[in-house]
Amino acid sequence: MKQETVLGPLDGNTLKELARVICGDDHLYYRRGFEIAQFLENAGWHNLPEYDGEYRGEWTLQLLMERRENPTELEKVLLRLADPREYLGEPEVLPTIVSAVNTFLVHEGFRLENPGGRPRVVVCDPAMAHPGHQAPVELKATMAEIIGEPRMAALLQRRLDEARTCFSEGAHVAAIIMLGSLLEGVLLTVIEERNASLLKNKDPNFIGLKALIDICHQAGWIDVDMERFSQAVCKYRNFVHPRREFREAHTPDRDTLTVSWYVVNGALNDLAASQPDADA
Repeated sequence: MKQETVLGPLDGNTLKELARVICGDDHLYYRRGFEIAQFLENAGWHNLPEYDGEYRGEWTLQLLMERRENPTELEKVLLRLADPREYLGEPEVLPTIVSAVNTFLVHEGFRLENPGGRPRVVVCDPAMAHPGHQAPVELKATMAEIIGEPRMAALLQRRLDEARTCFSEGAHVAAIIMLGSLLEGVLLTVIEERNASLLKNKDPNFIGLKALIDICHQAGWIDVDMERFSQAVCKYRNFVHPRREFREAHTPDRDTLTVSWYVVNGALNDLAASQPDADA
């Protein structure tokens, strides 16, 4: 039975960018010629010509162009790029690869995700690629660069991935609640890892997001603008309780979510930049 896909034929410039990521140019996950062939085989491509020393980028692009009218084959490549099994030796590069792909794939109306390690291509609004329709601040750090404990970093990365899924599906309230939960988890973990004494013997299970924001701001880990805007995320984070949303008589929309992305990305960037060894 033929595999179904959400993809359609991709633009030539999109395929050029896809070839660049596969090759690992621009400090991405570098693949030599024969490794590109192996990657495509792992993705499920058959009847590949033998790599004979041609320019890696041109050879890869030619193969992609040959299957341009076969979206199922292209989707296999995208899914393999987001597959953790492709990076068993360097798992920390996976979020960077997914982010690199999404910077151009979004223009086609699609997004690459791997929540829980399950790669998928989802439909999204191409407007997410334009200012005013996504967070104005680009996330420059991975969760592993902010959080030291690997399991917690992976858990929080999944929260971020799920928030993106909610965003792409137009689930604005769910995305904002997920972002608030993510920010709360990141801030608490950062405090515990950097200076647990700032909690002043308070039970971590009963410290609210607002208090965590104040602690991180006072410690100099997040800037004053992020501290101010973060208070809005606190408000909408509490919409996890339906009665709170009912009392506010306001349902968060796309603009509300855009502000929340701005806050969370900005706060995460601040936390990465303020790592004790960031300037070492």
